[in-house]
Amino acid sequence: MNLARKDVWHNRGRFALTTLGVGTLLMIVMGMGGIYRGLTEDATLLVQRVGADIWIAQRDTRGPFAEVSRVPRTLVDRVAAVPGVVAAREFVYHTIQRQRAGKPMRAAVLGLSWPTDRGQWLPLVGGRGLAQAHFEMIADRSLGLTLGERIRLGKETYTVVGLTSGMSDPSGNGFMFFTVRDAQAVQFDQPGEAMRLERQARRARAQQSELGNVQPSILERAAGPGSQLPALPPNQISAVMARIAPGADATAVTNTINGWSDVTAYTRDQEEKMLLLGVVERSRRQIGLFRVLLTIVAGIIMALILYTLTMDKLHDIALLKLIGAPNRVIMGLILQQAIILGGLGYGIAYLLGQRVYPYFPRRVLLTNEDLLVLAGVVLGISVLASLLGIWKALRVQPNVALLG
Repeated sequence: MNLARKDVWHNRGRFALTTLGVGTLLMIVMGMGGIYRGLTEDATLLVQRVGADIWIAQRDTRGPFAEVSRVPRTLVDRVAAVPGVVAAREFVYHTIQRQRAGKPMRAAVLGLSWPTDRGQWLPLVGGRGLAQAHFEMIADRSLGLTLGERIRLGKETYTVVGLTSGMSDPSGNGFMFFTVRDAQAVQFDQPGEAMRLERQARRARAQQSELGNVQPSILERAAGPGSQLPALPPNQISAVMARIAPGADATAVTNTINGWSDVTAYTRDQEEKMLLLGVVERSRRQIGLFRVLLTIVAGIIMALILYTLTMDKLHDIALLKLIGAPNRVIMGLILQQAIILGGLGYGIAYLLGQRVYPYFPRRVLLTNEDLLVLAGVVLGISVLASLLGIWKALRVQPNVALLG
């Protein structure tokens, strides 16, 4: 006869509530681990999926994710001419926040190098990639946008033609994918009054120069649109992505580009390392610390619960000793109850988490490796937590059973 099973069944109502409480606590521990893993995954997601071997950013910056980076569009042609590079494309990245349905919507904007990149590498769950150079966008479904929805950004209206899943930036903001030109139109959009004031300021500066007085036509040109001024460069991009030929030495290509005085090149591994050790490092450490603290709290609570359960049956334990039950039977009773409590609590945590985690604002990523590690931790906690109850049970004298 299994005494632990009999005792659990006899106190099934109380044990069920206790298990539910432990399961809820373990669900939070499991969720913190999933958030930690999801944060790491989100930080490197774009770098891993975009298919770039080398990232070229502004000199002495850690761009384009860690800080602002600005490079000229002509850099694409320069990089493409480097031996070992088979393809180079533009990269535009920035963050916006707009109002949608009366609520703030924060999104990361990514420019695709049209027509080379139509978003075919994106994990589409609905719709299609970009089919034209303007006025189409692909959005992550975490933003709440729907297929066919039209959203106004800047002076233009864009139609959602595709939906992705799980595409977030290191801050957890869902991505919007445009062509590079449309992404820059959103980034550098200015109100009409701001544009008028800028033109008047250019005209005023031209009037103060000798050239403006000698050639009045320059005043008219200065007061016109900035695109008509040949001396002004076009909008800059955030970085350039390069793909190297199979068998080519990425280090050699990187060293060649780093010899230029205006840019800095990073390999994919270096870019991932900068994201993990810079952009999300503090968040990862904080979440990891909370995970450890919650695990310790779970162990303490389980120890107190098992100690309380042992205190409630001290009379029964004394009676077992009185009739000659060996200590190993009593130790097995408490240890088995602890393992049952931990096992059922772990199962409840997993099943409850599958229902709750999708509603978390950040992605919760549970891997088989993390689940197995947590299962081992729960088993260890159960064994350690039972020691307090075992210690109390072994100190009970058999004559306590005769006291009533």
